[in-house]
Amino acid sequence: MKKIAVLFSGKGSNFAHIVNTLHHKGFEVVVALTNNPNAEGIKIAKAASIPLEIIDSKAYESREAFDDAVVECLQKYSPELTVLAGFMRILTPIFTEQVKSINLHPSLLPRHKGLNAIEKSYEDKHAHGGVSVHYVTSELDGGEVILQKEVAKEGLSFETYDVKVRSIEKEALVEAIRMVLS
Repeated sequence: MKKIAVLFSGKGSNFAHIVNTLHHKGFEVVVALTNNPNAEGIKIAKAASIPLEIIDSKAYESREAFDDAVVECLQKYSPELTVLAGFMRILTPIFTEQVKSINLHPSLLPRHKGLNAIEKSYEDKHAHGGVSVHYVTSELDGGEVILQKEVAKEGLSFETYDVKVRSIEKEALVEAIRMVLS
């Protein structure tokens, strides 16, 4: 079993997909960690009996202090890979230089790093948008791209485009986890 850690901040829909497709199927989610004590994804971890760690980012004076606590916590579980699945934190070198991790981003990087990427990619001049899974470095959305999946924008309303991007996110993330750990 390949050991993975999953970090999330909100609903946990990508986390749920990882649990449903990979957990106990050659992979084990050894810990789920959130920075948000009210994240809906907490229910997913509890329902799947996955160890859950809540480290409230608001309780730390700096990004570095928070990242230090996260790294220390993750090390207790020895994951081979840490997956950022909607983890809404900009990570410092304290995390990025010690933890092998990947992130899902809803644009074709290097286009549209950071927030509101789906809106920005819908409105740009390119015929396709999509998603990227990349290694996490201390540069926001700047690590090496592992894989990308495209969505043609022609004729789509923003709502339809948004749904299509979100539906391929889950497949892309699971495929990237398999690639990195194979």
